[in-house]
This record gives sequence, structure tokens and C-alpha cells, in this order.
Amino acid sequence: MAHKLDRLLKPKSVALVGASPKEGSVGRGMITSAGMAGTPSKIYFVNPGYQEIDGRPCYPSLAALPETVDMAVLGIANARLEAALDEVIACGIGAVTIFASGYIENDAEPKLTERIAAKARAAGVAICGGNCMGFYHLDFGLRVCGFPPPDWIRKGNVAFITHSGSAFSALCHTDRRFGFSLAVSAGQELATDVAAYLDFALDMPATKVVGLFLETVRDPVGFKQALAKARAKGIPVVALKVGRTAESAALAVSHSGAVAGNHAAYRALFDHYGIIEVANMDELVNALHLFSSERKLAAGGLATMHDSGGFRELVLDLGIEAGVPFARINEATRAKLAARLDYGLEPINPLDAWGTGNDWEGIFEDCLQALVDDPDTALATFCVEARDGYYLSAGYADILRRVAARTVKPVFYTTNVGSNANLDLTARLAHDGVPVLSGVASMLNVVKKAMAERDRAALGVDSIAPAPEGLKAKWAPRLAQGNLSEADALDLLADYGVPAIAHRLASNLEEVRAAVDGIGYPVVMKTAAPGILHKSDVGGVKLGLKDAASVEAAYADLKTRLDSRVLLMPMAGKGMEISFGMTLDPQFGPVCMVGAGGVLIEMMPDRCFVLPPFGIVEARRQIDRLSLRPLLDGKRGAAPADIDKLAQAFAAFSVMVADLDGLIAEIDVNPLIVNAEGTQAVDSLFVVAAT
Repeated sequence: MAHKLDRLLKPKSVALVGASPKEGSVGRGMITSAGMAGTPSKIYFVNPGYQEIDGRPCYPSLAALPETVDMAVLGIANARLEAALDEVIACGIGAVTIFASGYIENDAEPKLTERIAAKARAAGVAICGGNCMGFYHLDFGLRVCGFPPPDWIRKGNVAFITHSGSAFSALCHTDRRFGFSLAVSAGQELATDVAAYLDFALDMPATKVVGLFLETVRDPVGFKQALAKARAKGIPVVALKVGRTAESAALAVSHSGAVAGNHAAYRALFDHYGIIEVANMDELVNALHLFSSERKLAAGGLATMHDSGGFRELVLDLGIEAGVPFARINEATRAKLAARLDYGLEPINPLDAWGTGNDWEGIFEDCLQALVDDPDTALATFCVEARDGYYLSAGYADILRRVAARTVKPVFYTTNVGSNANLDLTARLAHDGVPVLSGVASMLNVVKKAMAERDRAALGVDSIAPAPEGLKAKWAPRLAQGNLSEADALDLLADYGVPAIAHRLASNLEEVRAAVDGIGYPVVMKTAAPGILHKSDVGGVKLGLKDAASVEAAYADLKTRLDSRVLLMPMAGKGMEISFGMTLDPQFGPVCMVGAGGVLIEMMPDRCFVLPPFGIVEARRQIDRLSLRPLLDGKRGAAPADIDKLAQAFAAFSVMVADLDGLIAEIDVNPLIVNAEGTQAVDSLFVVAAT
């Protein structure tokens, strides 16, 4: 089936505008790239300054070509871009690639990039770029770039889509381990964005893993659809999102016009679709190599083998600090190891297998095989340095090949030092299907992420409860009137199944006394004056009122300073303080949050973000990810909290958020008291969406 990007990424014919015989120029680079062996497209040269290049005709314009090409590559200066695009449109050419930035000094409004984008959209012209490196569709055989790729670049199963040209070059031009189905330097995305490229890559049978280097997402709906497609196909997606800090986000705007967006929303989005989010380029590269093997992690932990006791200890330290579980090998495996190891070496995981060097190849192979075969081993790696032309390195690589051939579990090579993986030996090993990861610290982080996704899949389907019938119709008119009072906010939560503390409103002393009689001592009194969102900031909260005299004094103070209206409720019981929250992201909609509550909410950055709605299984998974989670199990004699009820409350909160989407801009439920009896919201703030 045809794809909307076929004329861009699978063109039958290509015009290289600005083609040049001058060595070192972009024009020469285009010719070299497009002319590499295996190019299936018909290539034309366009440059009015030459009649022929390399013995082939060079045409003065696109209109002079003998046919209407599918795609034109514009290897020309910014000042010539708009006129060239006008000719593209006039000739009926459906796609272009633009290397130049599109920035012109003292440019008129709208800017050149805006003019190009508008014209292309109106004409239905796809654009790779501007300000990009081009693309390599290696499964098809076409390379479009002003800086030719190395001869060793090969096709494989990795698709890589990046906003950074340097990231494109780092993976495509320097790492010989990779094989690509498709690599795209998207640049400014003047007419074609990451969502479209991702959709195209996922339709390619050759693509088995996708890497993304993202500054922003310009088509949130299309991007979510593409991520859902990847998940349905079982194709792992690894994402590195930059612009996570305010300072970096500002640079993204100046670099490619990208608005980075709220990273909390991206975290929730990636988590929702099972995307492997990484923090840096080392993790991105290692994750792509690991997942390119297409092998699924088994149950259990990581097994590692070493030729050094010191590096074994380092990996164990780093793994424990990172929270990576190591395989707990059984007695049978220990016996196999003990039977092969030299005297004095411990038959444990992680394993140091180097002793005297006698029969080293047989010992390492048998020991690695024993570790791989253990039922608690999910995946295994040999952590050791590599060197071209060295018999030990060659032997280690052969051991990995043989062991990998005898198992379906992931088996891979890890260099101890991150900079020591781009060798002939490691490239050949990777091409033979044994991934080579660089740097043990990065490897451990990637393994942890892979295990987290494996464990998530094992949780099964999350059942999402429907929103209670009629509640949206009940609350929409009230939300249309403005921000909710605290009493209304607690009532709204309770309606949707989030337990809320009992409360009563009063507007005079008689009503206060009646409310206290119904609640019982001790009580809490809060101002109910309209417009005060943070009551503590104005001295509007009176805690632990134990008798009538303290109640009357508190009411007199609040009435005099703030307002006669007050809210009364019992003192909440003891327990762990948790918070729920919601923010409205302009790209991806509502995002829910669970984290530390009370005074810890600002002091302790311990929170998880998730897209609503979700069920109890997902709510429990998010709660279990919190650093404070062990505190809910009860410490120093405290009874364990009812985590199931907390998960039920968070799931109900998410259903409410989804049901009221578009009506609410922000929610802060803080704190919720969580203890052995259950979960209870004590305070809440709702900010309605602007109309």
C-alpha cells in the first residue's frame, strides 16, 4: 500500500539541485551519496552553471528535466530556496529535501521558513528539513545527504529519526555496529514531522526497533497514533527527549523553532505507550543495540561474566545502586561453575572466570553457558574490553557467538569502558546478531529499563472503570461558574469515588456550633472566603480545636480578618501523606500525578506522571514506582497502609480527570492520608479551564 511519504523517501526519480563537481562541496556530496552502489532511483543533476558533471548531463532547471521527478534535493543557499520551491511546485514535484537553515538576515515577515512551510502545505509537498542532514533509506537503497556516508554503512533493522543532525551523523557515520532500515534527519520539519516518519518506518517490514532524538512533537495526535501502532506491532521505541530543562527548552526554540513542551507530559506519554525513555546518547545507542537483537527478556535477572575481579565488583556496585536485579543462580548452576573454574574462584553471579589462563576458552564458554541456562537468568552479558587483532578478544567474540546460538535469551557483549566498542571485531559481532554495548554503567541503566517494560507487560490488561453516569452533566454547570470551593472540590472527588473527609459549611456562629456537634472534637476550621486558593498563606486554617472556647475564638478571628464563611471537618487520622494532581498539557491533554504529599510535595521530588484514564493495575504500578513506597509497608511499629485502596482512589481520580477533560486546568489534592483503614482526601484545589 502506498504511503504519503513514498515520493519523499522512496522516489523513483530524484533531481539534485545545486549538483557540483567541486570536491568538498554539498553539491558534490549529494552526487556521491545518491550515486552509491544500490541506488534504485533515477538521478538527475540540476545546476545552470554546468552542462555536464562526471560525463552526465546537467540541466539548467527543474523545468528542463526530461520527466517530472518525485523528489528534488535543494543543495543551495538560503537566498535561493524560495524561488527553487516555487519551481518545485510549478513542476508538480511532490517532495523536497532542504539542507539549508532558511534563516536570512533582515528577512521580512513572515520569515522564509514560514513562507516555505505555508507554500509546501498548500501544494501538498513533503519536505525533509530544512536545516537537516537528509536521510538514508537503506532498505530501499537511497542515500540523500550533502556529506556522504562511509562505505561501510549497511542496511539493518534499526530506524532512527532525529531532530539533531549531529545525532544523525554520530550514529550513521561513526558507529559501525549499526544497520539501518531508515535514518532521517528531520531538522525543522517545515512540512513533514516525526509522526509521519515514524508511521512510515513502522510500515517497513525491516524495522524491528526505532530510535527517536526529539526536541518537540508538532503533531501530538499523529505522534500518539504512531506510538500506538508501534505498541500494537510489538516494535520497541527508544526515545531521547531534549529540552527537559527550561534553559535547554529555550535553546531548542532558537535551534529549530521547536517548543520543547512540558517534560512531565512527555514522561507520561512515553510511559503510557511503553516507550523506553533514555537520558543521554550513550543510553540511546546501547538500547538500540540491545533491542536490535529482537530477543525478548526472560523472567529473572541479569547474569554477567568478567575476566576481572575488580570490574566484577564495579558492575555489582553499579547494578545495586541502579536497582538492577542480578540472576539468583541455583545450586545446579553453581555446581557447573565450580566444576570448571580454577581453584579460588567463586561460582557466583556476577562471575569472574579468569584464573590461570589454562583452557580459558573452554572455561569461559562453559561458564557463560551455565549462567545463560539458569532459570533465573533473563539475559546475560560478557563484560570485557575489546581489541582488534588480539587473540583473547577474538576468542571472547566467538564464545558469545556460540552461546547465543544455543539460546533464545538475549546474550551480548559489553565493553567496560564506553569509548571502546567501535572496532572491526565488535562491528562483525554485532552484524552476526550479538549486540555490543559500550560502558557498563550505561548498559545497566538500559537493562533496568528493559526489565521494567518486561515486568509491565507481565501485569496483564488494565481494566478501566467507566465514568459514573450523569456526573459530568451534574458538575459541568458548576465548573463553568469558576474555581470550586474546597467543599465543592471534596464533594466532587467523593462523587467520583475518591474518598474525602467529612465536612460542613457554616456562615455564622450558630451554624458553626451545630457543625461541631455533628463532627465532634477535635475539629479543623478553615476559611471559606471566595477566591482564597491557599488558605494557610493567609492564616486561614485553625487546627486541633478541642473545645467550644477554642472554636469560638477561632471563628471570631477568621470572621474578622477574612470572611464569616468557614469550613469545618474532623482532624484527620495519622498516616502517610500522599498527593494527587492534574495539569492540562497543551499538546497531550490532561496528565495525572501521584507523589509525596503534605510539606514533602515541594521538598521531595518524588512523583509519577500518567495519562488518564487508567485502572487499578496501572495505578498500583505507578504507586510502586515511588521512592517513598516502602514507607507504606509500615515502619517502626506502624501498621501497613492499605495500598489497594490507595490504588483504587488514584484510578477513580484518573477516571474523573478524563471525564471532565476540557473543564479543568489544574487539580491539587494534598494531602491524602493513607493508613491501614484506607485513603482519605483532606484538602483539594480545582482550577477551572479558561473559556
